[in-house]
Amino acid sequence: MTCKFTGLTATDYFKIHGLDPDCSVDEIKKAYRAKAREYHPDINHSPEAKDMFIIVTEAYEFLLTYFEKMRRNEEAYNKAMDDWRKYRQARSRRKARVYAKTSYVRFKNTNFYKTTRIFDATTVISSLLISVLVLIAAVYGYIFRIHHPIPGVEDPSVSILVIFILLGLILFTMSVVHFRIYLQASKRHKDKSYD
Repeated sequence: MTCKFTGLTATDYFKIHGLDPDCSVDEIKKAYRAKAREYHPDINHSPEAKDMFIIVTEAYEFLLTYFEKMRRNEEAYNKAMDDWRKYRQARSRRKARVYAKTSYVRFKNTNFYKTTRIFDATTVISSLLISVLVLIAAVYGYIFRIHHPIPGVEDPSVSILVIFILLGLILFTMSVVHFRIYLQASKRHKDKSYD
């Protein structure tokens, strides 16, 4: 079965995702996640869902692969479209057909879908702040209860303090790891834009 969409341009790929050509990579990823969920045949049982899922996946792969090249100039854009049609478009559609046959849950666990994860500065910094607040609240709460006991209520448990400190440290460690990933991704993006 051949896909009914042929001869698509980069502008068409942006439109498929409901994006403007001046959007960011993160916006492309976010749009793809929404469209993939909307059109995955495991969730959407309409007759055109499979074709739409295939074309949405193809568009996402194209936009990520040639994002920087398209921004340079018209010659780079034309070369990107030629390369895409010669070498990658058919392979992208074959992969999308395979993903369309799997359950949505299995699809979400593929490496391809995992490329849509977004580490933005707000999320990373928020998680760091929350983890620090959990640590501060645990220690402060314990010290406050020791110095201001409530009549008729036993002293605070050290084991609960330890649990909250461990929870805070786990959150903090995860936040630091995500922060490092975010910094590496930002550095790679800056390096690519200078090339």
